[in-house]
Amino acid sequence: MKFDKNIDCSKCEFKCDVYRSISDKHFDFNLLKPVYVQYKKHEYICKQGSLVTHAIYLLRGSAKLYIEGLNNRNISLYILTPQSYIGLLSFFETPLYSYSVKVLEDTQVCMIDLNFVKDLYIKNHEFLLNLNKAFGKSVSSIMGKIITLNQKNIRGRLADTLLYLSSLYNSDNFEMLLTRKDLGELSAISEENAVRLLAEFKRENIICVTGKQISIIDKNLLKKISDLG
Repeated sequence: MKFDKNIDCSKCEFKCDVYRSISDKHFDFNLLKPVYVQYKKHEYICKQGSLVTHAIYLLRGSAKLYIEGLNNRNISLYILTPQSYIGLLSFFETPLYSYSVKVLEDTQVCMIDLNFVKDLYIKNHEFLLNLNKAFGKSVSSIMGKIITLNQKNIRGRLADTLLYLSSLYNSDNFEMLLTRKDLGELSAISEENAVRLLAEFKRENIICVTGKQISIIDKNLLKKISDLG
């Protein structure tokens, strides 16, 4: 983990909602005091049960958001990609994280003091709407996950996960940043079942697996497996 506090927001290529909301009000950005943090693969951005102190904005890389269960049985809710908020679900509900976030590759984030963000949320209507929209997207993803876990068998769950990853990377051919254990946690199945089902889908010519590279060959059939669950 590497920190950098000498940040000039005006030179940032991303221009997050916080910057856009206050840039037209002649705000002194020195008061914002953002912290730029670089994480190495497998490092934690936040840990379940730890104190929420900052709003976190993902700039580069990716991370998995998951709930730590009993006996090391975790459930991954979704993958965070650039220009996503981390910790949004904990902004107002609780002072502690109810989930963990671990990076999947070298990742950079920007951290802003949570009290500043809360104050901006109350005072700036545009920022409130943008944050609510991002919050709604997070809740929608979790609701979809609940339906999958409750109504689909293990083949349907893995099919759903592969379609999710295809949509996330906007391609039917993508490099799997997840380990087989991660893939199982994202599908709420065991690592062994994840490996077995990948082999089944490969034999059935639904997907092609070459190392970490996955290609969806028969997307219609994969959708049918996901829908029928």
